[in-house]
Amino acid sequence: MSDKPKATSAGSTEGNRSAVSTTGASTSRVTSPMDNPTEQFRAMELSTRDVPRTDEELGLDPDVPTVENRAAATGPVKSADPAEPRPGTSEPTQPEPGKPDLRKQDSAATAAGLDEDTGPDAEPVADRGSETAAYAYASIPPAANTPGERSAAARRRAAENRRGTLDLGLLVLRLVVGAIFLYHGLQKLTGWFHGSGLDGTRDMMAEGGWDHPTLSTILLVVGEVGGGALLILGLATPLAAGAVLAVILNAWAWKQGMLPGFQFNSSVPTGVEIDTILAGTAVAIILTGPGKLSLDRSRGWATRPFIGSLTALLLAVVAAALTFWYLHGGNPLTGIGPFD
Repeated sequence: MSDKPKATSAGSTEGNRSAVSTTGASTSRVTSPMDNPTEQFRAMELSTRDVPRTDEELGLDPDVPTVENRAAATGPVKSADPAEPRPGTSEPTQPEPGKPDLRKQDSAATAAGLDEDTGPDAEPVADRGSETAAYAYASIPPAANTPGERSAAARRRAAENRRGTLDLGLLVLRLVVGAIFLYHGLQKLTGWFHGSGLDGTRDMMAEGGWDHPTLSTILLVVGEVGGGALLILGLATPLAAGAVLAVILNAWAWKQGMLPGFQFNSSVPTGVEIDTILAGTAVAIILTGPGKLSLDRSRGWATRPFIGSLTALLLAVVAAALTFWYLHGGNPLTGIGPFD
């Protein structure tokens, strides 16, 4: 009696381990490791050839055609015909009774120029041309700075700080030019340093041919004292340098117009050699800025002068020309070549 259960168990186990495949014309036995837990998978055979790693080994073409190249090679992409079946789909069939005809809806949407993906505001499919056939690249954001690396703004600030002795040279230039104008201004204002004072300055302007000697004296003293002091401090430097430039340009024109010919000689009272040097230094200060050793060190024109400094230079030249024309008049370039 003990043999039958064993035979039955063996037959049941053998039946559970086998199955008949009915998908094909012939039958085949399919086994599963779950039927016999002790069964093991056969070891996989590893490939002996190298695994491709680069684009060339993978057979990829790094030169992906652009929109223009692909459109020139293949022509514009035609708009999709709703009646034409898409690749991988079967021929369109008649809709079942009671269901809407989707083909008619697609045809109406295409005729109206609508995009089924983006709605009525989208661009018609036929107008896109070859854009849909081009490979769309994703924009790659710039890589972040590596740990410990300074940003571009920090590197730019560090480069601006490496100015060497530039600020010291600008300080010396401002002190010299500002002190010269302040010295002559105090002579005219207070009579210090063997100066003429206000009365003597007004008489000098009247004898020199200035139509309004009092107004001319006020403009002269304010330009020399105020401009010179501000240059020494490095405060409102473009305006200060513009003021002394206008003063020295009027002095240059006044001396030059006293005698015919070019009076470029410092040994005579009408010589304009020193005035030319002072005018050039005033222009240089306007264009270079006062530097960081000044009260304007936090201003943009202190280290990076541009539009504002150019504007101050032009205004100073125009102011000098208008002042000389209104208060004195005449041609200061008499006897000088084509300006005569």
